[in-house]
Amino acid sequence: MKKMISLVVVLVLALTASAFAASSGGMPMSGPYKDGSRLVFATGGEKGEYYALGSAIAKVVSRKTSTALNVVASKGAAENIADIESGRVQIAFIQSDVGFYASRGTRLFKSKNAKFSTVANLYLEPVQIVTMNPSIERVEDLKGKTVSIGAEGSGTYFNAMDIFKAYGLDIDTDINPVYESFGDSIESLRAGKIDAAIVVAGAPTPAVSELAKTEKIYLVSFDDKHIMDLIAKSPYYGKCELDKSVYGTDDSDVTVAVRSVIIARDDVPANDVYNFMYGLFENLGEISHPKAGDLNLDFAAKYPAVPYHAGAVKYLGEKGILVSGK
Repeated sequence: MKKMISLVVVLVLALTASAFAASSGGMPMSGPYKDGSRLVFATGGEKGEYYALGSAIAKVVSRKTSTALNVVASKGAAENIADIESGRVQIAFIQSDVGFYASRGTRLFKSKNAKFSTVANLYLEPVQIVTMNPSIERVEDLKGKTVSIGAEGSGTYFNAMDIFKAYGLDIDTDINPVYESFGDSIESLRAGKIDAAIVVAGAPTPAVSELAKTEKIYLVSFDDKHIMDLIAKSPYYGKCELDKSVYGTDDSDVTVAVRSVIIARDDVPANDVYNFMYGLFENLGEISHPKAGDLNLDFAAKYPAVPYHAGAVKYLGEKGILVSGK
């Protein structure tokens, strides 16, 4: 009798597991897939946070799963999307606002038929206007100044356009724009070649922290009226405050922020995106970058502008989090 009961239990468990596998497309409840691919992972400039964090993530994902990530530097979000679309890379960092433009065919993007899906929303990226000139206190004070606004076509470049427009400043007549990456912008600031640099990245940003170690820096604050106007016109922004302890500044900084997002080509196998999510979120303690402590699954699932990749949908679904997929 006991043998009969044991046999029935085994059959029930086997049928239950089989039914789940069928309903979930064969996705395992735990553990990565063993048939992963090699993917090119586009990040950002070599002195920026995307490159540093991406390299740390790639090491862990490649070690913990069968999906291997080859990290490459890039000029930023717009280039990453172009390379995703062309197939030169398979997975990449972008800013949430640039993903919004690309999915709707606005600004530099002419097609609405984006070939990419969201993998994960990662963390907030404050707009940091950095200067060594104490007389530059407000955005309006940038008029007539030489300002680095990011590499042309980068996410930072688009943020600068939004901000100047909100404050009634014309980039061609009211400021002297310089188009440099984060690292180059900070070096130009240190050398006195520019008056201010716009940096859009998770804080503390390594390049800004390095400058603050040897120079007195100031962050330019936004006022509430312009913040509300900016959010009303561009809902991918949110109000954000940087505490003075972040860089050792005299005052805390009120600004706006976008979000850092990972995307993948639609045709990347679901197994690989599942492995990426598994390798990242099941091993956050092994990611050797300060930003790893800010990552969590609830925030990862909050990027409504672009539907999620099938592999991310299944991983999040196993965690009880539902997101919209393509």
